[in-house]
Amino acid sequence: MSTFLFDKTVFGPVKSRRLGVSLGINLLPTNSKVCTFDCIYCECGWTDKGTNVGVLPTREDVISKLEGVLTERNQKNLPIDAITFAGNGEPTMHPAFVEIVEDTIKIRKKLFPKARISILSNATLVHKPRIFHVLQKVDDNILKLDSGIEETIKKINCPLGNFNLNKLIESLKQFEGDLTIQSMFIRGEYEGYKVDNTTDQEIEAWLAALKEIAPKRVMVYTIARDTAAEGIEAVGENELEQIAEKARSLGIEVLVSH
Repeated sequence: MSTFLFDKTVFGPVKSRRLGVSLGINLLPTNSKVCTFDCIYCECGWTDKGTNVGVLPTREDVISKLEGVLTERNQKNLPIDAITFAGNGEPTMHPAFVEIVEDTIKIRKKLFPKARISILSNATLVHKPRIFHVLQKVDDNILKLDSGIEETIKKINCPLGNFNLNKLIESLKQFEGDLTIQSMFIRGEYEGYKVDNTTDQEIEAWLAALKEIAPKRVMVYTIARDTAAEGIEAVGENELEQIAEKARSLGIEVLVSH
């Protein structure tokens, strides 16, 4: 499939389906994807499992480039709604992730105080105290949960290394509701088995997980670009809305991206 990688450390701004005019920060290499997941639907393609995966940007390089872009846009009176940590994999893997986020908070306060800082993460490292605490400092910590069934997560997200859904849910509960859950819904076939996290059983388990985590917001979406694996299909708008309504019945705000 025709997937893509972000070729810059600071990219955009782009018009995000969920975040508005969003300036992106990619803390991973520009020539390979580095992640703790290997999601079959990822628009960046497959995770590079080799030993030569490229160079991580330094803390100094990230902040220099970010400050340069924000200063220019501030001088030209151009809007920024969000500064979003995303890019070619899992941003919390960067060894200076905490320091870079704290630097970003300071720069935002100086140049774009109304811009929200958002972090898109698969949540696999939130059990680490330093990661957990810095996520509490940003406006939108958006954490992935694509299923309430561990076997399904292993088929769709393909975690690299040990993964335990119950431990993940316990970590997410520690935010005491101050988090956004982002859930991707897909169906299709991969390596001879069917994948579908929209069945009644799946939705029931997902809702049960949401009830435990009690997030302030849920983002429900489906694929909009090419995926790493072939045979992965998007879920229709009406079906996404039906899924969203079930989550809203728990008293949670739900945003749907088509």
